[in-house]
Amino acid sequence: MKDSDESPGKSAPSRRKDARRNKEALLDAAAAVFVTSGVHAPVRDIAAEAGVGLGTIYRHFPTRADLIIAVYRHQVDACAEAGPDLLATSPSPHAALGRWIDLFVDFLVTKHGLAAVLQADSTGFETLHSYFLDRLVPVCAELLDAASAAGEIRPGIDAYELLRGVGNLCVGADSDPRYDARRLVDLLIAGLRRPHDGPA
Repeated sequence: MKDSDESPGKSAPSRRKDARRNKEALLDAAAAVFVTSGVHAPVRDIAAEAGVGLGTIYRHFPTRADLIIAVYRHQVDACAEAGPDLLATSPSPHAALGRWIDLFVDFLVTKHGLAAVLQADSTGFETLHSYFLDRLVPVCAELLDAASAAGEIRPGIDAYELLRGVGNLCVGADSDPRYDARRLVDLLIAGLRRPHDGPA
């Protein structure tokens, strides 16, 4: 009797961890489908990508808006958490900054679709936008500070301005196949480098 009483308590943390991992996998699948098919993609496509039934998605996210908002927050969190990891593993702070901006550009693809969906709910969008700024601006500032301290980029670059500039360069990328936003963003990041005196 004692063993059976303890068993649920022992397995509960494991079940919670599994549930969290499954939910994150579901959000990753939804994000992938949104990138290729837009935020109005059929829920069955997301279920197929995640390898789960429709009921599993609706149990976690009763409405499409719930799913979209969760994907947005999940991607913001993933982008924010990647910053310190890249700084620790990249060959230089400037390289870490470039790789992080690549992730940010990937994220913006979904963000643009989300903005259109939430037009009718300006309060909800403002809340998400604040979350986005609170999470990502400090990470970008940390990367900029590290690259500046290493003498790789010009000092005094504002993180919010940089993210806003990257965002503006990405506008229109989904409506004009000839427009290569990533190439222009790469040029922007390369242009942050501090000029060197004399030959390299």
